[in-house]
Parts: sequence; structure tokens; C-alpha cells
Amino acid sequence: MQKMILPLLTIGIILILFFTYFVPKDDLGSFSSYSTNSNASQDIIVKLVHDKGFRADKNLGTIFYVTDKAGKEMKVHGPLDMPPGLDMTSRVTLRGHLHDDYFHAAEVTLRN
Repeated sequence: MQKMILPLLTIGIILILFFTYFVPKDDLGSFSSYSTNSNASQDIIVKLVHDKGFRADKNLGTIFYVTDKAGKEMKVHGPLDMPPGLDMTSRVTLRGHLHDDYFHAAEVTLRN
């Protein structure tokens, strides 16, 4: 019995660390954690603002608005070819980088 305590305790600690740090989160992200000086693409989960609609511009891409977990509204310049069903979902994952007054999304993925 005593020989089982240490291995079980070790496995328990490893499982806690794994589920705490390495399992992807499904919560909304925050634009405040992004740097406007970085061009590295990062993922963020945001909520769509359907009231402002979606506008296609051949120079800027698709322009729409989202909010983060703090309620901060941000304009997004996304790709022209948006995924089907965007008007039916409430949350999306954006992969891109933050500028001073908008988020440039190279990729938009639907979430449920």
C-alpha cells in the first residue's frame, strides 16, 4: 500500500498540471493581452457584434465588429472569403495581430 502512494501522487500532480495549463480554454479572450507592436499571429476567441453587420471591401477584406471578455469592442479586418454560417454563430476564433484601432485577422474560425 505504501509503495502505491508516491506513484499515485505523482500521477495526480501531472494530471492537474496538464488540465490546468495545456488543455485549450473555451473562454473569451482579451485584447488587452495583445501588443500593437507585434506582428506575430495569435488566436483569440471573441463574440460577434451582429448589429453592425459585415461589409466586404476588396482592399481591406471583410470588416466586422467583435467584443472581448471585458466588453471592449474592436473593428476586425478579416479575409474576403469568410466561413459560411458566420451570421448564425455568436463566437469566433480570430488568428491575427492587433493594430492601434483594429484587429487584422488572417483567419476566422467558427465556434459554437
